[in-house]
Amino acid sequence: MKRMDCIRIYFVVGIFTFFVLKACNSVDHENRQRLMEYIDRYEQVVLSADLSGLPEAERKMIPYLISAAEIIDDIFWLQSYGKPGEHLMDIFDCRYARDYALINYGPWGRLEGHTAFYSGFDNKPPGAAFYPADMQREEFDAWNDPDKSNPFTMIRRKEDGSLVSVPYSTAFSDHLHEAADILQHASNLADYKPMAIYLEQLAEALLKDDYLKSDYAWMQMKNNNIDLVMRPLDTGEDRMFGYKAAYSTYLLVKDHEWSARLERFSGLAPALKERLPVAQTYRNEIVADDSEIFVYDAIYYAGHCNAGPKIIALHMPRCHEVQQITGTRNLQLKNVMEAKFHNILKPIGDVIIHEDQRDYISADAFFLLAAFHEIAASLGIRNMVSGDGTVRDALREHHNIIEATATDLMALYFIAQMAEMGEISVQEMHEAYITSFASIIRSSRFGMAGAHGVAGMIRFNFFERENVFTRCEQTFTFRVNIDNMKAAVEKALRKLLLMQGDGNYIVAMELIQRDGSMSASLRKSIERINRANIPVDVIFKQGSDYLDL
Repeated sequence: MKRMDCIRIYFVVGIFTFFVLKACNSVDHENRQRLMEYIDRYEQVVLSADLSGLPEAERKMIPYLISAAEIIDDIFWLQSYGKPGEHLMDIFDCRYARDYALINYGPWGRLEGHTAFYSGFDNKPPGAAFYPADMQREEFDAWNDPDKSNPFTMIRRKEDGSLVSVPYSTAFSDHLHEAADILQHASNLADYKPMAIYLEQLAEALLKDDYLKSDYAWMQMKNNNIDLVMRPLDTGEDRMFGYKAAYSTYLLVKDHEWSARLERFSGLAPALKERLPVAQTYRNEIVADDSEIFVYDAIYYAGHCNAGPKIIALHMPRCHEVQQITGTRNLQLKNVMEAKFHNILKPIGDVIIHEDQRDYISADAFFLLAAFHEIAASLGIRNMVSGDGTVRDALREHHNIIEATATDLMALYFIAQMAEMGEISVQEMHEAYITSFASIIRSSRFGMAGAHGVAGMIRFNFFERENVFTRCEQTFTFRVNIDNMKAAVEKALRKLLLMQGDGNYIVAMELIQRDGSMSASLRKSIERINRANIPVDVIFKQGSDYLDL
């Protein structure tokens, strides 16, 4: 454990050496003030949970799982930024540059569209460190290699200048072997046998870039108190093609009481999919009937999920083959949701939603939206209806934005369908719609930081054209028309599902170019929110020191 801590300290300091060396002399008073303002846009939140009910064996496992997560965090640094510099130095004189780099995993501001936040650096390459810095799209497209779009390969150059695909298990071999050893040790501590099996399978998966068995093992865990998602997951870090999956880790503690409350929504995915507003051809993929929703408190984030704006829910497994057999599991991260709602979303609603609709903004509605967002994410169109390939390959770098937009709209569509089916009340539907509109403003503040920021702007601009809301000139607040919003959601969702099913790259590109930017009315609202000093997102104080172990 101590040796690994030393390695981590050396690694992180080494990464900062190169760019902090450039930054220290240039961070004058004005730049320090700017960086302080950037940092202040994040509300610091302690990640903790009630661990008093955990058996002693599980309490002993947590520090080991955090240690493995720290190694995964180091791997993501290599994916996001690249190799560390060669020289060590005192970085404390550049505290604000260092602190903001820790939030962003590099010298580029994610909320500022991946631009360098101090002098001496170009803007972040769209392909992060997944591809050679000098590689052009045309060279990649012309390169005949079966593994070039594999989500688990780094693209590098050989000595002769040609490109080569390097499996993650090779590129990060030392890190992954160390993480796997720790997982094996943790598995020996597990009293719950399905957890022990999962940790063993996960250790093997990290070394082989094959997560099929570990996904099956993970879905067999039903009564575990601790949960762990550790693997390459989302592809948003690859803004060049959207191919490469970045490593993330979520360490979670299950809330059995809240999970039981949401049990009534489990298994509804097939019925909801049949209600989608497109022809059968676009919804003919098989969905298992036993999808689940579990609620957790997060106690550690590492890697891509910890970079910039934080995820509040996710669905697993991502492998479609596993989904068809086991169904999916939606993970709702309750303590992170609560932090975002109370520190960000509710204050935003108090500023920009008209007072006669303000009471509709509720934490329960925010929770419901997150749950149905993940249900929707498990039901997206993955393959073109023509049979010519996957939607991801067809839409390429636009895929993540289109998927995020469609998923957000599908969640709202499903909530309206649930009201029609009598599963939720009309009041709950209204609360979800008003809360969702406030959340559109919230996510739009992410700007170009990720797919969800652009997706928020797309929805706002479309809703503006469809008269979903009016702006009160006296109070500078929005009033939402629920009927217009329902109609607009269905109209937009239909267009997006057809776009995905047809794999229409041109239409996707035109949509993002037209609507994926900030309109004047949205900018004015965000400026009001910023003047009210409402945080943009949260950052975490986390680790064993913040847990009662």
